[in-house]
Amino acid sequence: MTFLDSDVWGRKFFSDGWQDSPTEHPVTEPATGERLGAVGLATAEDVARAAGRAAAAQREWAATPPRQRAAVLRRAGELFTEHAAEIEDWLVREAGSVRSKAVFEAGLAIGECFECAGLPTHPQGEVLTSEEARWSLARRKPAGVVSVVSPFNFPLILGLRSVAPALALGNAVLLKPDPRTAVSGGVVIARIFEEAGLPAGVLHLLPGDGAVGRAVVEAPEVRVISFTGSTPVGRIIGEQAGRLLKRAHLELGGNNALVVLPGADVPKAASAGAFGSYLHQGQICMTTGRHIVHESLVEEYTAALAAKAEALPVGDPAREDVALGPIIDRRQLERVHGIVTDSVAAGAKVAAGGEIVGAGYRATVLTGLTTEMPAWREEIFGPVAPVISFSTLEEAARIVNDCEYGLSVGILGDVGTAMKLADRIDSGKVHINGQTVSDEPNAPFGGVKDSGTGSRFGGAAANVEAFTETQWVTIRPDIADYPF
Repeated sequence: MTFLDSDVWGRKFFSDGWQDSPTEHPVTEPATGERLGAVGLATAEDVARAAGRAAAAQREWAATPPRQRAAVLRRAGELFTEHAAEIEDWLVREAGSVRSKAVFEAGLAIGECFECAGLPTHPQGEVLTSEEARWSLARRKPAGVVSVVSPFNFPLILGLRSVAPALALGNAVLLKPDPRTAVSGGVVIARIFEEAGLPAGVLHLLPGDGAVGRAVVEAPEVRVISFTGSTPVGRIIGEQAGRLLKRAHLELGGNNALVVLPGADVPKAASAGAFGSYLHQGQICMTTGRHIVHESLVEEYTAALAAKAEALPVGDPAREDVALGPIIDRRQLERVHGIVTDSVAAGAKVAAGGEIVGAGYRATVLTGLTTEMPAWREEIFGPVAPVISFSTLEEAARIVNDCEYGLSVGILGDVGTAMKLADRIDSGKVHINGQTVSDEPNAPFGGVKDSGTGSRFGGAAANVEAFTETQWVTIRPDIADYPF
Protein backbone atom coordinates (compact mmCIF):
# COMPACT_ATOMS: atom_id res chain seq x y z
CA MET A 1 0.00 0.00 0.00
CA THR A 2 1.24 3.48 -0.85
CA PHE A 3 0.98 6.40 1.56
CA LEU A 4 -1.78 7.94 -0.56
CA ASP A 5 -3.56 4.70 -1.44
CA SER A 6 -7.12 5.52 -2.51
CA ASP A 7 -8.44 2.59 -0.47
CA VAL A 8 -7.96 4.91 2.52
CA TRP A 9 -9.50 8.13 1.18
CA GLY A 10 -11.48 7.12 -1.90
CA ARG A 11 -15.04 8.55 -1.84
CA LYS A 12 -14.43 9.83 1.71
CA PHE A 13 -13.74 13.05 3.60
CA PHE A 14 -11.74 13.34 6.83
CA SER A 15 -13.60 14.22 10.03
CA ASP A 16 -12.84 12.07 13.08
CA GLY A 17 -11.37 9.54 10.67
CA TRP A 18 -12.28 8.87 7.05
CA GLN A 19 -16.03 9.14 6.59
CA ASP A 20 -18.03 7.70 3.69
CA SER A 21 -19.87 10.23 1.58
CA PRO A 22 -22.98 9.63 -0.52
CA THR A 23 -21.61 12.09 -3.09
CA GLU A 24 -18.29 11.68 -4.82
CA HIS A 25 -16.24 14.10 -6.88
CA PRO A 26 -14.00 12.71 -9.62
CA VAL A 27 -10.28 13.44 -9.40
CA THR A 28 -9.11 14.05 -12.95
CA GLU A 29 -5.84 14.72 -14.72
CA PRO A 30 -6.11 18.06 -16.56
CA ALA A 31 -3.55 17.05 -19.20
CA THR A 32 -5.54 14.00 -20.37
CA GLY A 33 -8.94 14.07 -18.67
CA GLU A 34 -8.11 10.65 -17.17
CA ARG A 35 -9.91 9.78 -13.93
CA LEU A 36 -7.42 9.32 -11.09
CA GLY A 37 -9.95 8.46 -8.40
CA ALA A 38 -12.72 10.17 -6.44
CA VAL A 39 -13.00 12.03 -3.16
CA GLY A 40 -16.10 12.20 -1.02
CA LEU A 41 -17.85 15.54 -0.85
CA ALA A 42 -19.00 17.00 2.45
CA THR A 43 -22.27 18.85 2.99
CA ALA A 44 -23.13 21.91 5.05
CA GLU A 45 -24.50 19.53 7.69
CA ASP A 46 -21.14 17.71 7.76
CA VAL A 47 -19.43 21.07 8.31
CA ALA A 48 -21.72 21.85 11.25
CA ARG A 49 -20.87 18.54 12.88
CA ALA A 50 -17.16 18.95 12.17
CA ALA A 51 -17.12 22.47 13.62
CA GLY A 52 -18.70 21.28 16.86
CA ARG A 53 -16.25 18.41 17.13
CA ALA A 54 -13.33 20.72 16.28
CA ALA A 55 -14.30 23.14 19.05
CA ALA A 56 -14.29 20.34 21.61
CA ALA A 57 -11.02 18.83 20.38
CA GLN A 58 -9.35 22.25 20.20
CA ARG A 59 -9.58 22.80 23.92
CA GLU A 60 -7.62 19.64 24.63
CA TRP A 61 -5.15 20.32 21.82
CA ALA A 62 -4.47 23.85 23.11
CA ALA A 63 -3.77 22.39 26.56
CA THR A 64 -1.25 19.93 25.11
CA PRO A 65 2.31 20.82 26.22
CA PRO A 66 4.17 22.90 23.61
CA ARG A 67 6.84 20.25 23.19
CA GLN A 68 4.23 17.68 22.13
CA ARG A 69 2.62 20.03 19.60
CA ALA A 70 6.06 20.83 18.21
CA ALA A 71 6.78 17.09 17.89
CA VAL A 72 3.67 16.60 15.71
CA LEU A 73 4.82 19.38 13.37
CA ARG A 74 8.35 17.96 13.18
CA ARG A 75 6.98 14.50 12.44
CA ALA A 76 4.81 16.00 9.70
CA GLY A 77 7.93 17.50 8.13
CA GLU A 78 9.66 14.12 8.29
CA LEU A 79 6.66 12.43 6.64
CA PHE A 80 6.61 15.01 3.85
CA THR A 81 10.28 14.20 3.31
CA GLU A 82 9.74 10.43 3.34
CA HIS A 83 6.81 10.56 0.91
CA ALA A 84 7.98 13.47 -1.26
CA ALA A 85 8.17 11.45 -4.49
CA GLU A 86 4.59 10.20 -4.19
CA ILE A 87 3.30 13.65 -3.28
CA GLU A 88 5.15 15.18 -6.23
CA ASP A 89 3.53 12.65 -8.57
CA TRP A 90 0.10 13.80 -7.41
CA LEU A 91 1.04 17.44 -7.92
CA VAL A 92 2.13 16.61 -11.47
CA ARG A 93 -0.93 14.60 -12.42
CA GLU A 94 -3.74 16.32 -10.49
CA ALA A 95 -2.52 19.95 -10.51
CA GLY A 96 -0.75 19.86 -13.90
CA SER A 97 2.58 20.84 -12.36
CA VAL A 98 5.82 20.31 -14.22
CA ARG A 99 8.20 18.18 -12.19
CA SER A 100 10.45 21.03 -11.01
CA LYS A 101 7.45 22.98 -9.71
CA ALA A 102 6.16 19.89 -7.89
CA VAL A 103 9.55 19.34 -6.27
CA PHE A 104 9.67 23.00 -5.22
CA GLU A 105 6.18 22.84 -3.73
CA ALA A 106 6.86 19.65 -1.79
CA GLY A 107 10.06 21.24 -0.49
CA LEU A 108 8.12 24.27 0.70
CA ALA A 109 5.76 21.95 2.59
CA ILE A 110 8.70 20.35 4.39
CA GLY A 111 10.11 23.76 5.30
CA GLU A 112 6.73 25.01 6.46
CA CYS A 113 6.31 22.17 8.94
CA PHE A 114 9.78 22.53 10.41
CA GLU A 115 9.42 26.32 10.60
CA CYS A 116 6.07 25.99 12.38
CA ALA A 117 7.48 23.44 14.82
CA GLY A 118 9.13 26.40 16.53
CA LEU A 119 5.86 28.28 17.07
CA PRO A 120 4.64 26.39 20.18
CA THR A 121 7.69 27.65 22.12
CA HIS A 122 7.76 31.11 20.51
CA PRO A 123 7.10 33.98 22.98
CA GLN A 124 3.33 34.18 23.39
CA GLY A 125 2.93 37.72 24.67
CA GLU A 126 4.64 40.61 26.41
CA VAL A 127 4.92 42.33 29.78
CA LEU A 128 3.33 45.79 29.84
CA THR A 129 4.00 48.73 32.11
CA SER A 130 1.21 49.80 34.46
CA GLU A 131 0.44 52.89 36.54
CA GLU A 132 -1.08 50.65 39.18
CA ALA A 133 0.52 48.30 41.70
CA ARG A 134 0.10 45.20 39.58
CA TRP A 135 1.67 43.14 36.86
CA SER A 136 0.19 43.76 33.41
CA LEU A 137 0.52 41.16 30.66
CA ALA A 138 -0.70 40.76 27.09
CA ARG A 139 -0.76 37.09 26.24
CA ARG A 140 -1.59 35.35 22.98
CA LYS A 141 -4.16 32.56 23.06
CA PRO A 142 -5.28 30.27 20.24
CA ALA A 143 -8.11 31.78 18.22
CA GLY A 144 -10.06 28.49 18.47
CA VAL A 145 -11.39 26.97 15.26
CA VAL A 146 -9.84 28.21 12.01
CA SER A 147 -11.31 27.62 8.54
CA VAL A 148 -8.81 27.36 5.69
CA VAL A 149 -10.07 27.69 2.10
CA SER A 150 -7.34 26.99 -0.45
CA PRO A 151 -6.97 27.17 -4.27
CA PHE A 152 -5.91 24.80 -7.05
CA ASN A 153 -2.67 26.33 -8.31
CA PHE A 154 -0.22 25.56 -5.47
CA PRO A 155 -2.73 23.39 -3.63
CA LEU A 156 -0.40 21.79 -1.11
CA ILE A 157 1.53 24.77 0.17
CA LEU A 158 -1.32 27.29 -0.04
CA GLY A 159 -3.38 25.10 2.27
CA LEU A 160 -0.54 23.98 4.50
CA ARG A 161 0.84 27.49 5.11
CA SER A 162 -2.33 28.18 7.14
CA VAL A 163 -3.01 24.68 8.46
CA ALA A 164 0.47 24.14 9.92
CA PRO A 165 0.81 27.40 11.91
CA ALA A 166 -2.82 27.27 13.06
CA LEU A 167 -2.28 23.76 14.45
CA ALA A 168 1.10 24.61 15.94
CA LEU A 169 -0.44 27.50 17.87
CA GLY A 170 -3.16 25.31 19.39
CA ASN A 171 -6.10 25.78 17.02
CA ALA A 172 -8.36 23.24 15.34
CA VAL A 173 -8.80 23.51 11.56
CA LEU A 174 -11.56 23.01 8.99
CA LEU A 175 -9.84 22.65 5.59
CA LYS A 176 -11.80 23.16 2.37
CA PRO A 177 -9.56 22.62 -0.67
CA ASP A 178 -10.50 23.40 -4.27
CA PRO A 179 -12.33 20.25 -5.49
CA ARG A 180 -10.12 20.21 -8.61
CA THR A 181 -7.08 19.47 -6.42
CA ALA A 182 -8.71 17.82 -3.43
CA VAL A 183 -5.99 15.15 -3.14
CA SER A 184 -2.82 17.22 -3.38
CA GLY A 185 -4.47 20.13 -1.53
CA GLY A 186 -6.42 18.14 1.03
CA VAL A 187 -5.93 14.38 1.29
CA VAL A 188 -2.15 14.77 1.44
CA ILE A 189 -2.40 17.16 4.39
CA ALA A 190 -4.95 15.02 6.22
CA ARG A 191 -2.90 11.85 5.75
CA ILE A 192 0.32 13.54 6.87
CA PHE A 193 -1.15 14.82 10.12
CA GLU A 194 -3.07 11.60 10.71
CA GLU A 195 0.21 9.69 10.60
CA ALA A 196 2.09 12.41 12.51
CA GLY A 197 -0.06 11.78 15.59
CA LEU A 198 -2.41 14.76 15.54
CA PRO A 199 -5.30 13.94 17.90
CA ALA A 200 -8.64 13.05 16.35
CA GLY A 201 -11.03 15.91 15.75
CA VAL A 202 -8.38 18.65 15.49
CA LEU A 203 -8.19 18.66 11.65
CA HIS A 204 -11.14 18.14 9.31
CA LEU A 205 -10.94 17.85 5.51
CA LEU A 206 -14.21 19.01 3.93
CA PRO A 207 -14.19 19.20 0.11
CA GLY A 208 -17.37 20.61 -1.32
CA ASP A 209 -19.26 23.23 -3.29
CA GLY A 210 -20.20 26.81 -2.51
CA ALA A 211 -22.60 25.72 0.22
CA VAL A 212 -19.70 24.04 2.03
CA GLY A 213 -17.63 27.18 1.52
CA ARG A 214 -20.31 29.30 3.13
CA ALA A 215 -20.68 26.81 5.97
CA VAL A 216 -16.98 26.84 6.92
CA VAL A 217 -17.17 30.64 7.11
CA GLU A 218 -20.47 30.89 8.97
CA ALA A 219 -20.12 28.03 11.48
CA PRO A 220 -20.48 29.69 14.91
CA GLU A 221 -17.42 27.88 16.27
CA VAL A 222 -15.14 29.38 13.60
CA ARG A 223 -13.37 32.56 14.66
CA VAL A 224 -10.77 33.02 11.88
CA ILE A 225 -11.02 32.38 8.14
CA SER A 226 -7.88 32.06 6.05
CA PHE A 227 -8.69 32.31 2.35
CA THR A 228 -6.39 32.17 -0.65
CA GLY A 229 -8.00 32.65 -4.05
CA SER A 230 -9.57 35.15 -6.39
CA THR A 231 -10.40 38.71 -5.41
CA PRO A 232 -14.14 38.42 -6.26
CA VAL A 233 -14.56 35.38 -3.99
CA GLY A 234 -12.36 36.99 -1.36
CA ARG A 235 -14.68 40.00 -1.27
CA ILE A 236 -17.65 37.72 -0.61
CA ILE A 237 -15.84 35.90 2.20
CA GLY A 238 -14.64 39.18 3.67
CA GLU A 239 -18.21 40.52 3.67
CA GLN A 240 -19.53 37.36 5.30
CA ALA A 241 -16.82 37.46 7.95
CA GLY A 242 -17.36 41.15 8.65
CA ARG A 243 -21.08 40.66 9.13
CA LEU A 244 -20.34 37.88 11.62
CA LEU A 245 -17.53 39.86 13.35
CA LYS A 246 -14.95 37.25 12.42
CA ARG A 247 -11.40 37.84 11.24
CA ALA A 248 -10.69 37.04 7.62
CA HIS A 249 -7.13 36.83 6.30
CA LEU A 250 -7.41 37.22 2.53
CA GLU A 251 -4.57 36.50 0.09
CA LEU A 252 -6.05 37.33 -3.28
CA GLY A 253 -5.10 38.04 -6.87
CA GLY A 254 -2.28 39.96 -8.47
CA ASN A 255 -1.25 41.59 -11.72
CA ASN A 256 2.38 41.87 -10.85
CA ALA A 257 4.92 44.14 -12.54
CA LEU A 258 8.50 43.43 -13.55
CA VAL A 259 10.40 46.67 -14.23
CA VAL A 260 13.54 46.51 -16.39
CA LEU A 261 15.67 49.58 -15.73
CA PRO A 262 18.03 51.22 -18.24
CA GLY A 263 21.38 49.46 -18.35
CA ALA A 264 20.00 46.12 -17.12
CA ASP A 265 21.56 42.89 -18.41
CA VAL A 266 18.98 42.03 -21.08
CA PRO A 267 19.64 38.26 -21.41
CA LYS A 268 19.40 37.83 -17.64
CA ALA A 269 16.37 40.09 -17.46
CA ALA A 270 14.59 38.11 -20.18
CA SER A 271 15.35 34.88 -18.32
CA ALA A 272 13.89 36.34 -15.13
CA GLY A 273 10.86 37.62 -17.03
CA ALA A 274 10.22 34.26 -18.67
CA PHE A 275 10.41 32.43 -15.36
CA GLY A 276 8.10 34.96 -13.71
CA SER A 277 5.47 34.73 -16.45
CA TYR A 278 5.60 31.06 -17.44
CA LEU A 279 6.24 29.08 -14.24
CA HIS A 280 3.26 26.74 -13.71
CA GLN A 281 1.66 28.13 -16.88
CA GLY A 282 1.28 31.53 -15.22
CA GLN A 283 -1.26 30.11 -12.74
CA ILE A 284 0.27 31.82 -9.71
CA CYS A 285 -0.93 34.90 -7.84
CA MET A 286 2.65 36.23 -8.02
CA THR A 287 3.03 35.64 -11.78
CA THR A 288 4.66 38.46 -13.73
CA GLY A 289 1.64 39.85 -15.55
CA ARG A 290 3.13 43.16 -16.71
CA HIS A 291 6.61 43.75 -18.17
CA ILE A 292 7.55 47.43 -17.93
CA VAL A 293 10.79 47.97 -19.85
CA HIS A 294 12.85 51.11 -20.37
CA GLU A 295 12.50 52.45 -23.89
CA SER A 296 16.22 51.99 -24.55
CA LEU A 297 15.91 48.22 -24.01
CA VAL A 298 12.36 47.35 -24.96
CA GLU A 299 13.04 46.02 -28.48
CA GLU A 300 16.01 43.92 -27.39
CA TYR A 301 14.17 42.65 -24.31
CA THR A 302 11.02 41.76 -26.25
CA ALA A 303 13.02 39.80 -28.82
CA ALA A 304 14.92 37.94 -26.10
CA LEU A 305 11.73 37.17 -24.17
CA ALA A 306 10.00 35.95 -27.35
CA ALA A 307 12.94 33.66 -28.10
CA LYS A 308 12.65 32.21 -24.59
CA ALA A 309 8.91 31.70 -25.05
CA GLU A 310 9.28 29.96 -28.41
CA ALA A 311 11.77 27.51 -26.89
CA LEU A 312 9.47 26.32 -24.08
CA PRO A 313 7.67 23.05 -24.91
CA VAL A 314 4.05 22.55 -23.84
CA GLY A 315 2.55 19.16 -23.03
CA ASP A 316 1.76 16.50 -20.46
CA PRO A 317 4.25 16.80 -17.56
CA ALA A 318 3.55 13.25 -16.38
CA ARG A 319 4.71 11.73 -19.67
CA GLU A 320 6.90 14.34 -21.38
CA ASP A 321 9.80 16.58 -20.50
CA VAL A 322 8.01 19.91 -20.88
CA ALA A 323 8.34 23.42 -19.46
CA LEU A 324 4.61 24.16 -19.45
CA GLY A 325 1.89 21.71 -18.47
CA PRO A 326 -1.89 22.01 -18.88
CA ILE A 327 -4.14 24.86 -17.83
CA ILE A 328 -6.26 23.60 -14.93
CA ASP A 329 -9.46 23.15 -16.99
CA ARG A 330 -10.99 23.96 -20.36
CA ARG A 331 -12.94 26.95 -19.08
CA GLN A 332 -9.78 28.66 -17.84
CA LEU A 333 -7.91 27.74 -21.02
CA GLU A 334 -10.54 29.44 -23.15
CA ARG A 335 -10.54 32.45 -20.84
CA VAL A 336 -6.77 32.89 -21.32
CA HIS A 337 -7.09 32.64 -25.08
CA GLY A 338 -10.05 35.02 -25.05
CA ILE A 339 -8.03 37.71 -23.25
CA VAL A 340 -5.23 37.34 -25.81
CA THR A 341 -7.54 37.47 -28.83
CA ASP A 342 -9.50 40.40 -27.43
CA SER A 343 -6.28 42.33 -26.91
CA VAL A 344 -5.07 41.52 -30.41
CA ALA A 345 -8.39 42.71 -31.78
CA ALA A 346 -7.79 45.98 -29.90
CA GLY A 347 -4.38 46.42 -31.55
CA ALA A 348 -1.86 44.33 -29.62
CA LYS A 349 0.70 42.22 -31.51
CA VAL A 350 1.70 38.62 -30.79
CA ALA A 351 5.49 38.33 -30.66
CA ALA A 352 5.34 34.67 -29.58
CA GLY A 353 2.73 32.04 -28.76
CA GLY A 354 -0.93 32.97 -28.65
CA GLU A 355 -2.10 29.42 -29.36
CA ILE A 356 -3.90 26.59 -27.58
CA VAL A 357 -1.95 23.33 -27.63
CA GLY A 358 -4.05 20.40 -26.45
CA ALA A 359 -4.88 21.16 -22.83
CA GLY A 360 -2.18 23.83 -22.58
CA TYR A 361 -1.28 27.25 -23.92
CA ARG A 362 1.93 28.35 -25.58
CA ALA A 363 4.15 30.80 -23.75
CA THR A 364 3.00 34.11 -25.16
CA VAL A 365 4.53 37.58 -25.57
CA LEU A 366 2.36 40.57 -26.48
CA THR A 367 3.55 43.98 -27.64
CA GLY A 368 1.92 47.15 -28.94
CA LEU A 369 -0.39 47.33 -25.94
CA THR A 370 -2.11 50.21 -24.26
CA THR A 371 -2.72 50.17 -20.54
CA GLU A 372 -6.46 49.77 -21.15
CA MET A 373 -6.26 46.46 -23.05
CA PRO A 374 -7.53 43.31 -21.29
CA ALA A 375 -4.13 41.60 -21.34
CA TRP A 376 -2.68 44.55 -19.41
CA ARG A 377 -5.52 45.30 -17.01
CA GLU A 378 -6.66 41.80 -16.02
CA GLU A 379 -5.10 39.03 -13.97
CA ILE A 380 -4.83 36.46 -16.79
CA PHE A 381 -3.73 33.38 -14.80
CA GLY A 382 -2.10 31.99 -17.91
CA PRO A 383 1.35 32.07 -19.59
CA VAL A 384 1.05 35.52 -21.15
CA ALA A 385 3.70 38.26 -20.94
CA PRO A 386 2.51 41.73 -22.04
CA VAL A 387 5.35 44.23 -22.62
CA ILE A 388 5.15 48.02 -22.48
CA SER A 389 7.87 50.71 -22.34
CA PHE A 390 8.61 53.67 -20.05
CA SER A 391 10.95 56.63 -20.27
CA THR A 392 11.36 58.05 -16.74
CA LEU A 393 11.36 56.62 -13.23
CA GLU A 394 8.28 58.68 -12.43
CA GLU A 395 6.47 57.10 -15.39
CA ALA A 396 7.53 53.61 -14.31
CA ALA A 397 6.17 54.21 -10.80
CA ARG A 398 2.90 55.54 -12.22
CA ILE A 399 2.46 52.50 -14.48
CA VAL A 400 3.22 50.06 -11.66
CA ASN A 401 0.74 51.74 -9.31
CA ASP A 402 -1.96 52.13 -11.97
CA CYS A 403 -3.41 48.76 -11.01
CA GLU A 404 -6.00 47.63 -8.50
CA TYR A 405 -3.63 44.92 -7.24
CA GLY A 406 -0.55 45.27 -5.07
CA LEU A 407 1.04 41.89 -4.41
CA SER A 408 4.55 41.53 -5.89
CA VAL A 409 6.95 43.66 -7.92
CA GLY A 410 10.36 42.80 -9.39
CA ILE A 411 12.88 45.49 -10.35
CA LEU A 412 15.89 44.55 -12.49
CA GLY A 413 18.97 46.70 -12.89
CA ASP A 414 20.90 49.32 -10.92
CA VAL A 415 20.26 48.79 -7.21
CA GLY A 416 20.27 52.45 -6.25
CA THR A 417 17.72 53.32 -8.92
CA ALA A 418 15.67 50.28 -7.95
CA MET A 419 15.63 51.42 -4.30
CA LYS A 420 14.31 54.83 -5.34
CA LEU A 421 11.56 53.16 -7.39
CA ALA A 422 10.69 50.74 -4.57
CA ASP A 423 9.99 53.69 -2.29
CA ARG A 424 7.35 54.95 -4.74
CA ILE A 425 5.31 51.81 -5.35
CA ASP A 426 2.47 50.13 -3.49
CA SER A 427 3.18 46.42 -3.12
CA GLY A 428 3.27 43.79 -0.41
CA LYS A 429 6.59 42.49 -1.77
CA VAL A 430 9.45 44.01 -3.74
CA HIS A 431 12.29 41.92 -5.19
CA ILE A 432 15.27 43.91 -6.46
CA ASN A 433 17.12 41.95 -9.14
CA GLY A 434 14.61 39.14 -8.80
CA GLN A 435 11.38 38.33 -10.61
CA THR A 436 7.98 38.41 -8.93
CA VAL A 437 7.50 34.74 -7.92
CA SER A 438 9.17 33.99 -4.61
CA ASP A 439 8.17 32.42 -1.30
CA GLU A 440 9.94 31.19 1.83
CA PRO A 441 8.32 29.70 4.95
CA ASN A 442 9.95 32.22 7.30
CA ALA A 443 9.08 35.32 5.24
CA PRO A 444 5.86 37.38 5.59
CA PHE A 445 3.60 37.03 2.57
CA GLY A 446 0.65 39.13 1.46
CA GLY A 447 -0.52 42.06 -0.61
CA VAL A 448 -2.25 45.42 -0.47
CA LYS A 449 -5.17 46.96 -2.36
CA ASP A 450 -7.18 44.25 -4.17
CA SER A 451 -4.47 41.68 -3.47
CA GLY A 452 -5.66 41.16 0.08
CA THR A 453 -5.45 42.20 3.69
CA GLY A 454 -1.68 42.33 4.10
CA SER A 455 1.03 39.91 5.23
CA ARG A 456 -0.79 37.36 7.35
CA PHE A 457 1.12 34.32 6.13
CA GLY A 458 4.71 33.21 6.76
CA GLY A 459 7.12 34.08 9.53
CA ALA A 460 6.57 33.76 13.26
CA ALA A 461 5.23 37.28 13.83
CA ALA A 462 2.66 37.10 11.03
CA ASN A 463 1.51 33.61 12.01
CA VAL A 464 1.09 34.48 15.68
CA GLU A 465 -0.90 37.56 14.73
CA ALA A 466 -3.03 35.60 12.27
CA PHE A 467 -3.99 32.62 14.40
CA THR A 468 -4.11 33.86 17.99
CA GLU A 469 -6.08 36.42 20.01
CA THR A 470 -4.60 38.87 22.51
CA GLN A 471 -5.82 38.71 26.10
CA TRP A 472 -4.94 41.36 28.69
CA VAL A 473 -4.16 39.90 32.12
CA THR A 474 -3.37 41.81 35.31
CA ILE A 475 -2.15 40.36 38.62
CA ARG A 476 -2.14 42.08 42.03
CA PRO A 477 -0.55 40.77 45.24
CA ASP A 478 -3.91 41.14 47.05
CA ILE A 479 -7.40 42.51 46.47
CA ALA A 480 -7.39 46.22 45.74
CA ASP A 481 -9.32 48.83 47.74
CA TYR A 482 -12.26 50.38 45.84
CA PRO A 483 -14.41 53.37 46.75
CA PHE A 484 -17.75 51.52 46.56
